[in-house]
Amino acid sequence: MTEKELNALLDEVRSGRTGTEDAARRVLDAMRAAPFEDLGFARVDSHRHLRQGFPEVILGVGKTPAQIAAIAGSIAGRGHSLLVTRATPEAYAAVRAAVPEAAYHETARTIVASRGEIPAGTGTVLVVCAGTARC
Repeated sequence: MTEKELNALLDEVRSGRTGTEDAARRVLDAMRAAPFEDLGFARVDSHRHLRQGFPEVILGVGKTPAQIAAIAGSIAGRGHSLLVTRATPEAYAAVRAAVPEAAYHETARTIVASRGEIPAGTGTVLVVCAGTARC
């Protein structure tokens, strides 16, 4: 359950469209969904957005396109925004089958799909390169 969905549910309770017992059951069902979804080859942290403000980010290196698509489908299927880093065009094609609104940014090698508003972060981002790396 996303923050937006929780707020909508609370509005329904306040307006009388949903009873407290039904609301409690829906919240408990969301909590019982477990903080991790085991896909066999990966455990998706489905509660990361609650702790960090943004869902889990998928590192595309070392995963097959099908694995990336399965993880992406799990994340997006819960109504969360999607970010895949170090992605290939083949991974993008697989992700598009699971998340049709996903977009690929070739230069950045990222796959993204925005779901709702993403709160602005605070702090500084630092990109560090060393040796023969090119940024």
